[in-house]
Amino acid sequence: MISRRNIRVKVMQTLYSIDSMNGETKPGEPSAILHRKIEATKQLFTYLIYFITEVAKYAETDAIKKASKHLPTAADLAINTKLAGNEMLWKILEDIGFKARLAEYKLTQLIDKDLLKKCYQQLVLTPEYEEYITEMSRDKKNEKRILEYIFNVLLLPNENFISHVEELFINWDDDAEMMQAMVHNYFNKPTGAAFQDILSKEKLDFAKDLLVTVLDKTPYLLELIKPKLNNWDADRIAALDLIILEMGLSEFLYFETIPTKVTINEYIDLAKDYSTPQSGQFVNGLLDNLHKELTTQNKISKRTYKNSTL
Repeated sequence: MISRRNIRVKVMQTLYSIDSMNGETKPGEPSAILHRKIEATKQLFTYLIYFITEVAKYAETDAIKKASKHLPTAADLAINTKLAGNEMLWKILEDIGFKARLAEYKLTQLIDKDLLKKCYQQLVLTPEYEEYITEMSRDKKNEKRILEYIFNVLLLPNENFISHVEELFINWDDDAEMMQAMVHNYFNKPTGAAFQDILSKEKLDFAKDLLVTVLDKTPYLLELIKPKLNNWDADRIAALDLIILEMGLSEFLYFETIPTKVTINEYIDLAKDYSTPQSGQFVNGLLDNLHKELTTQNKISKRTYKNSTL
């Protein structure tokens, strides 16, 4: 599942895209932009699983190629293809949800065959692979462990693989940490729903509500923010910093289930990661001041946006 932090990132990026359009958006366009960003995460996750399966399947491809030589050696004819028959691998390959996403996103067209071959050749030289193929039984833990090994040890540290993924998916930097958790969770419980229900209804509603709230309440949010800028010129503050402040303030006022401390910490981290070197401290100070003032005025009641009269 997409994390709440990642949802905030996608809403922030959507708001930044809208800001770059100078507010000239068509009806429904903000939601469409957000939807595309969520879909990009779904595509990335599916492709990572796909690449892992292709590395495992290459055991059979390698065996066929070597056996088809004009004068194959004894070693060429004795390639171990156990990995290509991995039980978890075939559970994934036969999953209707996985196959549907592959076809929908046309991910099979993106594979780098040379990179795939090199990854497999690197795998067969490892003691972990040797241990796997010499074990006669198909223990479920070992079947899962070798696929996890391909991803965690073989692919993630591979600069060529990461460059390949970065070229295909501009959201890799934003989603990389979350992808590791998602792939780990998927291997623990591989289901077709993982490729469709990547975002729970609760989190999807949060994303949509946060986006709509900031857009609808921007004039009021700026009324609260600008007096706190002191010597800062609002027009010269980084656009992303203002967006982050508006999102944080929206959570203070309109999202009843999110503790204000969580909100402050989340947006300080986003400012540090995505804006200027000074942004973390700037956002920290502003949100803290706004929180104190609004609390004193009893304006933070944690009402839902729909019931708010502000």
